[in-house]
Amino acid sequence: MKQTLLRKLPILLATGLALLLVPVITEYSARTQMEIIQEHDELRVASRLSPTTYYIQEEQPGGFEYELALAYAEHIGVQLKIIPLPGIEAITEALRLNNVHIAAAGLTQTPERAERFDFGPSYLDSQILLIYRSGDGKRPPESLQQIDSPIQVVANSNHAQYLQRLDSPPPWQQAEAGLDTLDLLRAVDQREIRYTLVDAEAFAVNQPLFPRLRTAFVVAEQQPVAWMLKQGSDTSLQLSLVDFFGHDSTQELILSLKEKHFEIDHRLNLVDNLTFRLHLQTRLPALRAWFEQAAEAHAMDWELLAAVGYQESHWNPKAVSPTGVRGVMMLTQNTAREMGVSKRTDPKQSIFGGAKYIQKLRRRIPDRITEPDHTWFALAAYNVGRGHLEDARILTEAAGDNPDRWNDVAKHLPKLAQANWYKTLKHGYARGYEPVQYVQNIQRYQATLLLESRYEAILEIGVDEEIMGPPAPQILPQLPHTL
Repeated sequence: MKQTLLRKLPILLATGLALLLVPVITEYSARTQMEIIQEHDELRVASRLSPTTYYIQEEQPGGFEYELALAYAEHIGVQLKIIPLPGIEAITEALRLNNVHIAAAGLTQTPERAERFDFGPSYLDSQILLIYRSGDGKRPPESLQQIDSPIQVVANSNHAQYLQRLDSPPPWQQAEAGLDTLDLLRAVDQREIRYTLVDAEAFAVNQPLFPRLRTAFVVAEQQPVAWMLKQGSDTSLQLSLVDFFGHDSTQELILSLKEKHFEIDHRLNLVDNLTFRLHLQTRLPALRAWFEQAAEAHAMDWELLAAVGYQESHWNPKAVSPTGVRGVMMLTQNTAREMGVSKRTDPKQSIFGGAKYIQKLRRRIPDRITEPDHTWFALAAYNVGRGHLEDARILTEAAGDNPDRWNDVAKHLPKLAQANWYKTLKHGYARGYEPVQYVQNIQRYQATLLLESRYEAILEIGVDEEIMGPPAPQILPQLPHTL
């Protein structure tokens, strides 16, 4: 009898353990992942620190993926927690270990990833570009077959997977772990490597940092980008994403986020861009603190104020125009007197006076005009005068366009220099093409300054392994290894 009991002991223990676990497993399996996320009031999302995904700027989070994830968290009624991770391998590992619920990091839905992970609906279609540095006297390659030096790509990226699938790939290698798109673009710019592959959106955003980099050709078209999830039998989170992305309001948000983050016009010619970047290093540091202080005092972004200063004087405190305006912000005598500036060539006085004057012009723009158009109108008035701006808005409305939308008014401002138009206007002739170019340049300078600020913030933040924190709430608890 004793031997019989001993032989049955493992079975009895296993049966008892199973009976003990039945209530626990039943309790957890009866609740979906979405229910647990909502119960804990937290959606944990892995992303990458980059200007195209997630960044912290002036203590405020931003980025395409961040804003889209925030909208989804609000959609399901929970708090968003972004977990920034140093690379694709760390992101996939966080999903595998259940430390995050979703990876929102501009990830392409490749066949290799689809074998290991689930995906939400695609919200972008990207291209893969071959990037090189111009100016070495050589013609860029026109196909992968013409590549004469190894292409370096981000490790475990969709670019690496794409090259691995080719029957006759060009010479290529994966970068060391931890290097991201910005690192490889910088390596190409500094001639440390010859080529890299970059998604089109990432290159469009980051190119102002590297004005000599160019696209040789499009390597691959239509790469779907989507959020990645851990594979499992519980599809509640995936179905929730299908519902979220299916709303018209979500599609409208995606279009606006694409315009905001990926379609900003950074285009300066090469000489202007190189000169601007030189002045970033040699002139801005001495003025930056005053731009920051003046912008804070007058409720505007310092990058915007600095962009105006660069457009006016190239950050030259001693600048003087033929018409007598002078200083960093190129103030007239009357404006300087009105703003309390006693010495226009004093950079601090000029910057604070210019900020005060821009704020005054902003207050005169109708409140119904929303940002950023409200600011563009104020800057156009700074350049051409409020009266001429109002004339252009009248012409815009008469043409059936929207007088409260900057892009519409910009189409009609050049008419102020045409006799058949300005003779009919209250304030007469003005070089109406100038405020259009003026605002456009400021937009480009501001976009580049914002990009620089984001890159600085990313370098300062870094990624600490401890930022992972505790695991995300799961459907089933992890069982102990021993009883």
